[in-house]
Amino acid sequence: MSLTADPPNGTVPATGGTLTHNLVNGGAEKLVFKVRSSNNTEYRVKPVFGFVDPGASTPLEITRLAGPPKEDKMVVQFAPAPPDATDPAAAFAAVQPAGNVTIPLSATAPAAEAPPAAPPPQ
Repeated sequence: MSLTADPPNGTVPATGGTLTHNLVNGGAEKLVFKVRSSNNTEYRVKPVFGFVDPGASTPLEITRLAGPPKEDKMVVQFAPAPPDATDPAAAFAAVQPAGNVTIPLSATAPAAEAPPAAPPPQ
């Protein structure tokens, strides 16, 4: 059982933006996951709960709202999905997390504009 994030980390402007990561199931069993954030003020994630079939991937959309530049992370907890599960939130509540994947996120300040060039000497 293995779950990875592709890409494994992300950088987004502190002024806001959207990142897409794929959760990739490299194992032979269906997984259920829940995404936790170190910063619920500036970040939104879709979906919060989901399934990833064996050998498949599921997109994860991370949206950064405007805020101060800082380092944060998303932690994706996962476990084997119950065989008859159809609701990922209920399925995740019924299992014990078996592992997690951490996606480091960096919200960066915009680059400072260079001052205008001095006019050439006369």
